[in-house]
Amino acid sequence: MNLEYIVVRGGGDIASGTIQKLYRSGFNVVVLEVEKPTAIRRNVAFSDAIYNGETEVEGIKGIKANNIDEIKEAHKNKFIPIIVDPEGNIIKELKPLAVIDAILAKKNLGTKKEMAPITIALGPGFEAGVDVDVVIETMRGHNLGRLIFSGYAKPNTGVPGEIAGFSKERVIYSEANGKIKNISKIGDIVEKNQVLAYIGDIEVLSPISGLLRGIIKDGTEVFKGLKIGDVDPRLKEVENYTTISDKARNIGGGVLEALLIMRNLKKL
Repeated sequence: MNLEYIVVRGGGDIASGTIQKLYRSGFNVVVLEVEKPTAIRRNVAFSDAIYNGETEVEGIKGIKANNIDEIKEAHKNKFIPIIVDPEGNIIKELKPLAVIDAILAKKNLGTKKEMAPITIALGPGFEAGVDVDVVIETMRGHNLGRLIFSGYAKPNTGVPGEIAGFSKERVIYSEANGKIKNISKIGDIVEKNQVLAYIGDIEVLSPISGLLRGIIKDGTEVFKGLKIGDVDPRLKEVENYTTISDKARNIGGGVLEALLIMRNLKKL
C-alpha cells in the first residue's frame, strides 16, 4: 500500500473539486479517465488534459500520463497525472491508500471495497458499507456533501439544481445523434434561442439568455439525450465560469473529511 497515492476515478468538473482538495492537502492524486471524456465545464475539469496533453484548473496543472513512470514524473513536478484507464486496471499496480469514485454515472461502474483500504463514492448507485466505505451526497440542498456510512445517496431526479430561478431550463441536451460543431465557446454571453452549435444540420439553441458556462468539446460524437451544454443566467457572476463550483467544493470537502475519518478509524 502506498499511503501517498489517492486514485480518483473521473476528472469532470464535480470530480475536480475533490481532486483540488486532495492535491492541496498533500496527497499524490492520480486521475483515471475514459478515452473521450464528455465534461461540459471543460475549463474547470482536469479531464480536458486527455485531449490537450495538459490543462490547468485554478493554478493547478494536470498532465496526461501513459504509465507508472509518467505518473511518478508528474508528481515529482507537482502536477496531477490523468491517465486513460476506465476499468481501473492500474489500481492494483499503484496500491493506493484510497479509491474515490467520482464518475457520477448514477450507477456503479465497477468500484469495489477491495480496490483499496479506503473507498469513497460520489452520489447515487453505491451502498455505503457494502460497495464502498462512505458515500457522499451530491444532490443540491441541505444535505449536499453529507457523509453516508450506511445506505445510499438520494436517487437521481433527472432535474438539475436551481440557479437564479432556472433548473432544467438552463441545461442543454442533444436532440440527435451525430458530431457536434460548436459555434459559441465557454464564457460567451448568449441570448435565448441563439444558435450555439450544430449536430449535423440540427441547430442547438440556447434555452435562456446568460453566460455559456459549459459546452461539450467541439467534434464530439454525441447521442440523443446527452447533456451537452449549460447556460448560467447570472451575468453578475460572469467570472465564476473559470473557477470550481460551490457544489464541487462542497462535495470535495466531504470527500476529504471522509478520507481522514476512515484513515483514523482504520489506523492507516
